[in-house]
Amino acid sequence: MPDSPQTPPLLQLLHWIAKPLDLLERSAQRYGDCFSLHLSRSPIVFLSNPQAIQEIFTAPPEQFDSGRANRILQPLLGDQSLILLDGRSHQQQRRLLTPPFHGDRMKSYGKLICGITEQVISQWEIGVPFSVRASMQEISLRVILQAVFGLHQGQRCEQLKQLLRSVLDLTGSPIGSSLLFFPIIQRDLGAWSPWGRFLRQKQQIAQLLSAEIQERREQPDLSRSDILSLLMSARDQNGEPMTDIELHDELMTLLVAGHETTASALSWALYWIHHLPEVHQKLLKELGSLGDSPDLSTVTRLPYLSAVCAETLRIYPIAMLALPRIVKTPVQIMGYKFEPETVLAPCIYLTHQREELYPEPKQFKPERFLKRQYSQYEYLPFGGGNRSCIGMAFALFEMKLVLATILSRFECAIAGDRSVQPVRRGLTLAPSDGKWLVATSQRQKAKIPVQV
Repeated sequence: MPDSPQTPPLLQLLHWIAKPLDLLERSAQRYGDCFSLHLSRSPIVFLSNPQAIQEIFTAPPEQFDSGRANRILQPLLGDQSLILLDGRSHQQQRRLLTPPFHGDRMKSYGKLICGITEQVISQWEIGVPFSVRASMQEISLRVILQAVFGLHQGQRCEQLKQLLRSVLDLTGSPIGSSLLFFPIIQRDLGAWSPWGRFLRQKQQIAQLLSAEIQERREQPDLSRSDILSLLMSARDQNGEPMTDIELHDELMTLLVAGHETTASALSWALYWIHHLPEVHQKLLKELGSLGDSPDLSTVTRLPYLSAVCAETLRIYPIAMLALPRIVKTPVQIMGYKFEPETVLAPCIYLTHQREELYPEPKQFKPERFLKRQYSQYEYLPFGGGNRSCIGMAFALFEMKLVLATILSRFECAIAGDRSVQPVRRGLTLAPSDGKWLVATSQRQKAKIPVQV
């Protein structure tokens, strides 16, 4: 087993919850590319060398169990979530879930994304600092509700929004995140207790999702193009549809993973763009070159906008780790032999901080992505192998359109000398909250006209 800090496992876990980047960097500085941390019953091996990551990502799927390695998410997502499945079940569900997030079907959501962004940012008041996270979460939540469910308004839509926000805010701080890491405190002590409140809110979400599924089954509409309708009409290789439980758990996965992560990425991007005047000016110049009627593909192919999004996801990746894998049969990686039941965690954050790949890694430099093409083992904000995020293309598409719409509508600035730092939010990394951005003026060109 690779070297590990000598501090007691409980202290390592508390350090991981409260200051994960500090623990990762200290461990890497002392032990190198491969080290282990005692964060659960079994030690977890962290790897950040691209060669080691390539060996993991390209190994036969039967070499590892990944669903079993991510049981920490089971209370939130359910047993049938794609993230928690292994083997043939995982392959079948992934095959059914992938098509809606690619190609022309994904592009059809472009006008939706721009329209929702316009609606949300129209509420910003000139000169009044606002919560970037709250605005970005509202945009991404509306996008996912409309793209996944086709829900534009109504009581069910509003209830889902409120409940999802509440459930995710429960683990929205290092202290709240402890609920995920300590099963002993996952006890229902009534509606007033954190876990009791979580279970009741999750049950309310389940009832809303079940009602929507039932309504669709009773009143099928072949003209609908939302993802729920597509999933309900999908069939596996045996001609069987997804069960209600499978639909529920996959919908929860899409709702949670599809908006919380994008909201954090957009918040970070807005911070860096307005923190660094030269980045801001280069983006405005590029957007200004679009002309009066750019189409979606032109906007999303802009080189500097793409580089800003890439660098945003490099410097503070939303997921610090790719989905961990549990070794099933003995495997040798980078000279280490790992026995069955060893947990391997490709570390996205440490890989993205490697000096030989990213000179001055603490500096935000979009230009690095204009000068060099990185491999999927050197740059991996969406994980990799057979466990890469199925929503990667959709997330980048949404990110670019939201940022382009905001920048074409408002001139903004960092409010005062507010400091924004990376903090744990559940299992992800997010910018610290607060009202740290202010709209200083509204541009005459109100929006990017989008032609689909």
